[in-house]
Amino acid sequence: MELRHLRYFTAVADELHFGRAAARLHLAQPPLSQQIRALEAEVGAELFARTSRKVALTPAGEAFLEHARAALERADAALEAARSVADGRAGRLDLGFVNPAMDGFLSRVVADFRRDHPGVALSLREMSSPAQVDELRAGTLHAGFIRYAGQDLRGLEFRVVHREPYVAALPPDHPLARRKRVPLALLAREPLILAPRAVMPGLHEAMLAALRATGHEPVVAQEALSKHTTLSLVAARLGLALVPASCAAWRRRGVVLREVEGELPVIELALVCPAGTLTDPPQPLRQFLRGAFGPLWKGGEWGPLGFLQPGEAGFAPL
Repeated sequence: MELRHLRYFTAVADELHFGRAAARLHLAQPPLSQQIRALEAEVGAELFARTSRKVALTPAGEAFLEHARAALERADAALEAARSVADGRAGRLDLGFVNPAMDGFLSRVVADFRRDHPGVALSLREMSSPAQVDELRAGTLHAGFIRYAGQDLRGLEFRVVHREPYVAALPPDHPLARRKRVPLALLAREPLILAPRAVMPGLHEAMLAALRATGHEPVVAQEALSKHTTLSLVAARLGLALVPASCAAWRRRGVVLREVEGELPVIELALVCPAGTLTDPPQPLRQFLRGAFGPLWKGGEWGPLGFLQPGEAGFAPL
């Protein structure tokens, strides 16, 4: 039994007139009558009682109609489900991220994606960069947003999608707060709050190296894992800190941010995927990339990326 036979049958059942049903189906009446006869032969019962004046459903036809409609509805639903997954309106998307990505550009991107693709089951998991790399290799993540520096990305595809500088965080009444730009050499003389060596050894050592390059041995007064904790410790006057420029959007009471004069590491966040994904991403990742990176990503081709500029997500004046 073919779906078209069910569609022919329900059209005749709706119209109770072969001529009108044929016009609705864009068929000639004789072929439609032949198809209904073939369906009745397959069912083994007459579905319509025909006279010269009218067409009516038989009891068998009435029983058949209920199930025929249900079968057509299920077939239409199956077709729509497949099309929704194929064009990115449905399906599942598993993404990993590090905290700087969500605090920066990613929160806006995720909000837009959830609004525009409500049928997609979006799973977001905050994970360290190495943990994301492991899961990407295992195939349990579609994509991840990681700290680019120091990661072994062999066998994966990646693209740096976000760059921003570090700025100095200090109490508003600190003498250095009177400056628009703070020399790194002066920061190196102050007690500092840094990322934990045990958790972020690469970032910790890179900051120490940049500070030591000024000719001073930095004093680590406190270690803090998150930017939120770091700014709270600065407000409590336990030390000064170097934080991403996008922290300016938080307006933390008791903390001011100032640009830094000197050579510091740059925050680089990379989008990482299994090999072959970025050039030909599956749905709905393709829709996510299109919404997230707009002019930077054109269906697999990437444009240039610079530092955050005014008007971009995550940028705020200091």
